[in-house]
Amino acid sequence: MAARASLLQLIILSLTILSLFSLSASLPTESILNAVETLSNAGYVVMSLTLQVSSEAVLTSQCRSATVFAPPDYSFSRSGQPSLSLLRYHFSPLALSVDSLKSLPYGTKIPTLSAGKSLTVTSFASDDRISLNDVKLSRWPIYDDGSLVIFGIESFLNPEFTSTIQIRNPSFDVGCVVVNDYPNTLSKGFMFGEASETLRARGYSVMAAFLDLQLLGFIGQPKLTVFAPVDEVMVNRAGDIPDYPSLFLRHVVPCKLSWIDMVNVNQGTELQTYLEGFGMNVTRSSDLFMVNGVQITFPDMYYSDWLVVHGLPEILPVPSTPEHEGSDPDDNKTDDKFPKASIATSKPKS
Repeated sequence: MAARASLLQLIILSLTILSLFSLSASLPTESILNAVETLSNAGYVVMSLTLQVSSEAVLTSQCRSATVFAPPDYSFSRSGQPSLSLLRYHFSPLALSVDSLKSLPYGTKIPTLSAGKSLTVTSFASDDRISLNDVKLSRWPIYDDGSLVIFGIESFLNPEFTSTIQIRNPSFDVGCVVVNDYPNTLSKGFMFGEASETLRARGYSVMAAFLDLQLLGFIGQPKLTVFAPVDEVMVNRAGDIPDYPSLFLRHVVPCKLSWIDMVNVNQGTELQTYLEGFGMNVTRSSDLFMVNGVQITFPDMYYSDWLVVHGLPEILPVPSTPEHEGSDPDDNKTDDKFPKASIATSKPKS
């Protein structure tokens, strides 16, 4: 009876994925048009026109998320129309919420769409306003639809900014351990409802449905990080019902890793996931973080004292085995058994 109910849940999930086939692989035009209108209504008329005219030149076709830092009209009047390079410096390829920005310590680097240039967090936890490059942000986003976020700023951001305060990053112990024999503690209040709602609102409905299925209902230590692929890349897996457990488990690690935790993780750290034999390799390039080569585009989408969810633009592929060499890695079938005890290891810095 229980097996039949689980199968029914998986079929319902498959139908959920199929319903998402119309989603775009980049920021939808509707998001940009809505943002243009909202900016204009909020008094950021010049930035509204700038976004409308130059969005195609700034945002690439692969940009599935972005945060825009919008200067006020008087900054444009004083400085004139910015160069394309300066304009790109005001766009980050990450969707950054207020909570995510507030959690970042002084000195954290935020990548931008201007090649090789990053923004620097210049506010402390005790400050009442977030600042980047010593420029204060609006307290709340002007626009936020889950994939495109826009904050107002007091003036243009300076690409040549350098901080005079030196911050030492603390050493960090990953401590990711998958335990085999554990009691079920989810019934004591560790539920995924709030996280699922957040994922659905942000365009990650399929991973929200996986959480609702309680595929991790056996865990005993509720410290988790979920790396959630966005809906539009999940539609290709709609018919692979037997692979759903494998698909979900390989995107979950048994420890809580916020964005700032990842800043302090050594380059090349290997994290074990809940899929036996499948690991995540954490790397960093130009202040962007990647797991198995897939960029994290929505850091700290959801954050609690026991669960963190980061958004991904792609599914983490299963590596090819010798007998499957040359085939699509995602077509390789893997063992969906629950994992045995395993520990994350960290490769030394070179």
